[in-house]
Amino acid sequence: MNKSVLITGANAGIGKDTARQLAMLNHTEKIYLACRNRVKAEEAKKDLEEKTGRKVFEIIVMDVSNLNSVRNAVMSMNEPVDALIMNAGGMGGKTPEKITSDGVTQITATNLLGHVYLLDEMIKYDKLKKTALFASSEAARGIEKTGMKRPSLKTSSVKEFKEVFNGKAFGNDFDAMQVYGVIKYGGTMWMSSMARKHPHLRFISMSPGGTRGTQGFDDMPLLQRIMFKYIGMPIFMPLLGLSHSLEKGASRFVEGINNPAFKSGIFYGSKKNVLTGKLVDQSSIFSDLSNQKFQDNAYEAIRSFLY
Repeated sequence: MNKSVLITGANAGIGKDTARQLAMLNHTEKIYLACRNRVKAEEAKKDLEEKTGRKVFEIIVMDVSNLNSVRNAVMSMNEPVDALIMNAGGMGGKTPEKITSDGVTQITATNLLGHVYLLDEMIKYDKLKKTALFASSEAARGIEKTGMKRPSLKTSSVKEFKEVFNGKAFGNDFDAMQVYGVIKYGGTMWMSSMARKHPHLRFISMSPGGTRGTQGFDDMPLLQRIMFKYIGMPIFMPLLGLSHSLEKGASRFVEGINNPAFKSGIFYGSKKNVLTGKLVDQSSIFSDLSNQKFQDNAYEAIRSFLY
């Protein structure tokens, strides 16, 4: 079991409820809330302590889209953690297509590049002892019922992955919803490659499923946001097996790091055509996910923006 866990994006939504659920387990001794805003982190910490009755939470200020912030956060850690949950992410704010100083789109920086650097730094400085979990999404293999297409890379070469991460692959047709799925695909492939390169650790990609009560839709245009957040997710999508509660989404992360049945290098998510229920290996739905060459290409491509 994991006595200490670091969670990125832990001040709200799935990250915060994951922290709550972990605190309810007697073996959990320390939970690091990695958040970019200290004020919001303090509010989350206070609320979590009140709800759980435990004083196991500690704040680490970290903006995963800023590599200096990530490095400083790792350097501030006095001891290693058993598990890392890379939960921070989203649609990349109001300008997901904007290119950062590191040469990637904002949506790539938020969901992937910062986590790649975080994990590398933690491994480099022996700050991770057991398990790393990456918050992926069924969008990485396509969600037919929602109109999210399966990532359609022609070759999944290093060059093609680079153009996904820097936005060139999308040209003027930058649909953040579709791009999000391709970025999660790239991140999932990177994790599977990491699993083979570091066999002494466990690397799991896990989708929380279609989860209500998150901030994932907050950067959508107003009409879309209203439709998804207040009508689709709570009313219609549960009927189609496309959404479940925040608690159920977060419980997938808790089970992912604590249950050894989840194997390193595998991407776990919902069965085909649903976003809830039993967890299955997603390569059974999209075979490219198990292609080791593609995995290594994604690994090389994303790291090219760092080193």
